[in-house]
Amino acid sequence: MDEDQDELPGQYNDGNRAFLQAFLARGTMTFQESQPILAAIFTAQENEEIEPDQITQEDFDSYVSAVSAAISPFDLEIRSAMHQTRKERVYALVNTTSDPMTQLATLHSADEIAFVKRVIDAMFERYNTPRMEALCLDEMQANKLRARPAPEHGDDVDMENGEAPTSQAPKGLKSSEVETVMHSMVDEGWFERSRDGFYCLSVRALLELRSWLVESYNDPDAEDGEWQRVKFCEACKDVVTIGQRCAERDCLVRLHDNCADAFFRTRRRRDCPKCSKEWTDRHFVGERAVTETDAYQRGRRRSGKGARHSNMAEEIMHNDEEEGGEDEGDEE
Repeated sequence: MDEDQDELPGQYNDGNRAFLQAFLARGTMTFQESQPILAAIFTAQENEEIEPDQITQEDFDSYVSAVSAAISPFDLEIRSAMHQTRKERVYALVNTTSDPMTQLATLHSADEIAFVKRVIDAMFERYNTPRMEALCLDEMQANKLRARPAPEHGDDVDMENGEAPTSQAPKGLKSSEVETVMHSMVDEGWFERSRDGFYCLSVRALLELRSWLVESYNDPDAEDGEWQRVKFCEACKDVVTIGQRCAERDCLVRLHDNCADAFFRTRRRRDCPKCSKEWTDRHFVGERAVTETDAYQRGRRRSGKGARHSNMAEEIMHNDEEEGGEDEGDEE
């Protein structure tokens, strides 16, 4: 530890350490969130009152840079990306070596970790198809994942934990525990929950799990132009789980909503950069792939929000699994 400290930049001081502690406590930070933290640090250092609005982006960047240098020997780094629905950049403290399940093990039981893995699998597999890239689920759908799947007949081992199968039913979670775990994943910064009750991976999770997601869900042998489960924004190149897609189902162009505005501002026509089809702003990635369908809108008008909401989402996603048909933006 002393050797690592000797290698730190000469300007690294107690203020930098205080900022790092604040970052460690939060896991993520935006420039706006950093302003009162840095204002308190500057006030203590300079013995005069510094207001949060006096903190500049340059101040923040310099502290992020110093902290990044300090934590790099410990396989940690600070990464950033634009939030997918808000126009603000999110900075996340990420572990560059351990896998997500190992990190969750510090706060969760083995059954809870296995459940979270099933939830992420469902986001990127069951609820993510060429026709409907929802990449999210609600609490009712998560509740259906509470039990471990039983080993298939004839299997020699349980592939989830490497143990030999037993005659006992697979362990899982109670319904009340599902709600607790899902909320804790939001509180810990791994999931985000929308106003309509859909859960998806947070910006922090996308930054930290990017390589793991690609390795877990994309086919390394897929041909160029073949649909993959993890997709990237044509503009910023970050992962897209909320945004827009080309109206041509076989086209792979995806854009974050925030990126789309800037992207098309520099182009003469608002059309797809690959297939040249008109960009409609009505073909979605994320929960709007479900909630903007005519079927969902009709159901919401009939029943209002409540228990029926979850049933509608499940029915629409389930129908997508079993049927072909038109894209969500093409429904009559």
